[in-house]
Amino acid sequence: MTEFLTVIDAHEAHRRFREAVKPAPLGVRTVGLADALGRVLAIDVASPVDVPGFDRSNVDGYAVRAEDTFGAEEASPRKLSVNAEEIATGVHPRIEVRPGTATRIATGGMIPRGADAVVMVEQTQPGLLVMKPLTPGANVSFAGSDIARGEIVLRSGTRLSARETGTLAALGVTAIDVFRRPRVAIFSTGNEIVAPGATMRPGLVYDSNLRILCDSVRELGCEPVDLGIVPDELGVLSETLKRALDCDAVLLSGGTSKGEGDLSVVAVRQAASVVCHGVALKPGKPLCLAVARAPALSGAGGGVERGKPVVVLPGFPTSAVFTFHEFVAPVLLAMAGAPPESAATVRARVPMRINTEKGRAEFVLVSLLDGPEGPAAYPMGKGSGSVTAFAKADGFVTLGRQQEFLEAGEAVDVRLLGRDVRAADLVVIGSHCVGLDFLLSLLRREGFTSKALVVGSQGGLLAAGRGECDLAGVHLCDEKGVYNTPFLKPGMALVRGYGRMQGVVFLGREPDVKAARMVNRNRGSGTRVLIDGLLGLPSVAAQPGSGDVASAKEGGARPPGYHFEAKSHNAVAAAVAQGRADWGVAIRTVAEMYGLGFRALREERYDFVVPEARRARPAVQAFERLLASDAAKKGLAALGFTATG
Repeated sequence: MTEFLTVIDAHEAHRRFREAVKPAPLGVRTVGLADALGRVLAIDVASPVDVPGFDRSNVDGYAVRAEDTFGAEEASPRKLSVNAEEIATGVHPRIEVRPGTATRIATGGMIPRGADAVVMVEQTQPGLLVMKPLTPGANVSFAGSDIARGEIVLRSGTRLSARETGTLAALGVTAIDVFRRPRVAIFSTGNEIVAPGATMRPGLVYDSNLRILCDSVRELGCEPVDLGIVPDELGVLSETLKRALDCDAVLLSGGTSKGEGDLSVVAVRQAASVVCHGVALKPGKPLCLAVARAPALSGAGGGVERGKPVVVLPGFPTSAVFTFHEFVAPVLLAMAGAPPESAATVRARVPMRINTEKGRAEFVLVSLLDGPEGPAAYPMGKGSGSVTAFAKADGFVTLGRQQEFLEAGEAVDVRLLGRDVRAADLVVIGSHCVGLDFLLSLLRREGFTSKALVVGSQGGLLAAGRGECDLAGVHLCDEKGVYNTPFLKPGMALVRGYGRMQGVVFLGREPDVKAARMVNRNRGSGTRVLIDGLLGLPSVAAQPGSGDVASAKEGGARPPGYHFEAKSHNAVAAAVAQGRADWGVAIRTVAEMYGLGFRALREERYDFVVPEARRARPAVQAFERLLASDAAKKGLAALGFTATG
């Protein structure tokens, strides 16, 4: 195993990297207006014309002198004579509006000389009797009232959206100066990764980093150059890196840790100067920041020696995305001529204790929920190897290097991952089930959005008790064999869900559950209660109505793998299907999905606990109606579940 360079603080890593790169715009290009969308303006744009370019009517009616309407009312209207012309759009008026006269005019028509107001046709009667007095300027847009000639309309550094390109079109602009887009070479490394669509076998993983990074670079207004997947071979890595250095920046993912097979940093050291390798943060400690020589900038700031960013991101998806946005994105924005992005934050509280590792800053991905005391920040808890955690999270909490934990209920600042974080119509917390996934898909077709957090049945009950969710998916059984109702607290209602069969899943011949290697379920889940009963162990279920998870007592048979806890039925089935365990407990539907053997243990109830205070919410009522529908019953039956009721 090789060692990191000295691990440094994240703030110091930022400082060193920017100082070495000296990020600045890379030059100016002139593009046609049709190609300007998403580009960054390199100049201030002053209007060459007045907008509108003439005094324009805002309504259909008559162009008049306002003073000729003074005193008009329904009981004593003012009579005007109509001039012998009608002004349509695009027509230059010929007749001057003199005292006591008026000219017919269409919306958008040019105001004739002498007129200073337009009376709406609805405010007149036949014979041109004006029923309402007007003030000068009424229903008229004067030349230059929107944009005046010479006025700065757009400023340098503005990213052009449809609003800005529309403004430029209104000014008659056909071409515009923008900053050159940085070209960013991107490739993934590793013998274990394959491209989506390639043949899969155990030990391999589909590469998501390349897609994530290419699209993240494109979202910043830069141009990604996809160099594909490169194996862990130093010669191939070095050759690919040499080609990549023709671009303005280089991004690699993987091969940045301390293992002997991690060669990306070795290749980078041969081609660039390493600024830091190892940053005191989690996720993302193995990050490597380096710079290669780059041509001096031309134009303003010409002759400034700068560096070309060369970054080796960690291979785990969440680590790669975090470190990209934290360290690389600000540099690429500066190179693209765009202003830095300001991160929005929300004050929230954490509903549970969060432990961290002292000695390095930690980013904790969270999902934001509306609670009775304001926003609650639920940790995602899927680790740096998760592909979906970053996509599903609303933001993250940063814990300092010397911070060891956050107490339950503690207030924190959540840095949002997007500016448009909207509350879901329906929040479900508790046990996972593929039947629930099916129901939420049906609900989405009715226009309701949802958010589901998997924390186990007990965790769902606790969240429902705190008023942090609309529904808690639960399947808890008391000592008398009664499901779910004994665990309700005051202020909770039970919505009947459906039945599902739990059983032992295995590959090949059914094993001896007390001797063969198992994969367990997480404490607090209803399935864990069933497993401990099967093994003759004290139950980890809560006492009815308590809402608290009791600790399992010592004693009883614990097969190999007992302490290996999976958080879903699918994770249990995957462990058995891949031979990492001989057996586990999951529902029949998932066993069939993975082609596993199945021995039924018990049909259980999967129901929904609803806080009474939330039952009248439209999404909750829609969910209850959906459960009783023929479409839901038919779909659940096809998945192997029994009817609702």
